[in-house]
Amino acid sequence: MQQLYCRIATVDDVELLASISRKTFYDTYNEFNTKEDMDLYMAQYFNLQILVDEINNPSNIFVFVYDGDELSGYVKLSDSHVPDKLQGFTALEISRIYSVKEKIGKGVGKKLLNESIAIAKQKNKQLVWLIVWKKNTRAIAFYQKNGFEIFDEQDFILGTDVQHDWKMKKNLF
Repeated sequence: MQQLYCRIATVDDVELLASISRKTFYDTYNEFNTKEDMDLYMAQYFNLQILVDEINNPSNIFVFVYDGDELSGYVKLSDSHVPDKLQGFTALEISRIYSVKEKIGKGVGKKLLNESIAIAKQKNKQLVWLIVWKKNTRAIAFYQKNGFEIFDEQDFILGTDVQHDWKMKKNLF
């Protein structure tokens, strides 16, 4: 494994973002969902125009992580929404955080999480928060190991399937 490094994605990276978004989402959730629900979700959220709009939205930041010259994961940070239970706090959402399957357990997620926290601190945020599927026990354990705690829950619709998620937060100061 080479040195991991991060860089901010720009609109010029939209095809790369679409590719890694589809790959990592598919690899993470395919075995738990129908092909139809997966296809529907990815068509809705990972098409080029949606991703161009997300990259161009000033409240979003996309960060790629590389292992040498190999794109190994990404994170989408969003400054546009604070959950009701966090009102009164300044917060940055870790909206998507994914590692390619072959790099899970090799520091990619930790690098992205640390970069997200550094960006949140640069923006003077009091906390970071995220949403994680209740059945993704490996991710939940990773977040808890890194100081996150569950503070709420919500439903998530993947295609036509209603799933159940935890909201987790980490205080920064």
